[in-house]
Amino acid sequence: MNDTQKKLFEAACKAQKKAHAPYSDALIGAAVLMSDGQIFNGCNVENASYGGTVCAERVAIFKAVSEGAQKLIKEVLVVSDAEKPWPPCGFCRQVIAEFANEHTMIHTANLQGKIKTFQFPEIFPEAFTPKHLD
Repeated sequence: MNDTQKKLFEAACKAQKKAHAPYSDALIGAAVLMSDGQIFNGCNVENASYGGTVCAERVAIFKAVSEGAQKLIKEVLVVSDAEKPWPPCGFCRQVIAEFANEHTMIHTANLQGKIKTFQFPEIFPEAFTPKHLD
């Protein structure tokens, strides 16, 4: 891991410890690095209705936006306690697409530090973005 990935990993792990996942037992943490250099983290928050559940990636992104960060995501790191790191779900990929570009990096990691990195278009090709609405 490079220094930026280490910072994101630490922030994601810190958030993961606060996850509320009584239904799936899947404790997920995420951290996003915005273009202004700020890092925001979040954990998944499950809900008995399931539809009210919010993934860690979206929590981190919503925090960044609500706290006034520049709205371009440079990097996202998602950490789970699974042996094979979990990627963002489809819903999260769509939210990431709102604030990403072709250079945005997505890192998936487990708690042992196993990490896999993608450029955003690799995991969400032909994403529907705000440009489609121009």
